[in-house]
Amino acid sequence: MFSCPRMRTLFRGALTTGAAFWMAGCAHIAATPPGTPLAQVTAQFGAPTLRCTDRQGRDRVVWSRQPMGQYAWGATVDAQGRVQGVEPLLTDAHFQRLKQGVWTAEQVRCEFGPPAIIDTAGLPNVRQIVWSYRYKQDHTWNSLMYVFMGPDGRQVTKLHPGPDPMYEPRETLPRF
Repeated sequence: MFSCPRMRTLFRGALTTGAAFWMAGCAHIAATPPGTPLAQVTAQFGAPTLRCTDRQGRDRVVWSRQPMGQYAWGATVDAQGRVQGVEPLLTDAHFQRLKQGVWTAEQVRCEFGPPAIIDTAGLPNVRQIVWSYRYKQDHTWNSLMYVFMGPDGRQVTKLHPGPDPMYEPRETLPRF
């Protein structure tokens, strides 16, 4: 691209400097250090989507991009109003928590935030309420995590991922 070695060096230096300035301006909520006041996190990233009490009785906040986004972050808040580390919620590993113990609908909402879709599935005699969360399966695939809540919608009965139809190519019929 550049024939002169000095020009290549200058060009690389400019790119490196530009990238450093760009990255410095893009703070990420997951990089929030533990002990940061919730007011400071809210000032930088906006108000949480949800504030609730988690399964252990702690104050919890969730920032969610549902229903159209694929990410959510959560943190517990101590008695002094400081976040205890922000973690990504819509991951395969985090969804595995739903396989441990009994989870009510409110506990799921407090752990993962509001779902993208609430629907029903199954035949009439075995119909279940299903909460669907948009996420990146294996950090790659546009997917939905289907969380089945039983026929009454009270507690988790099973979960499984599947492709997100929103990202599937639309098939069109040929026009004659």
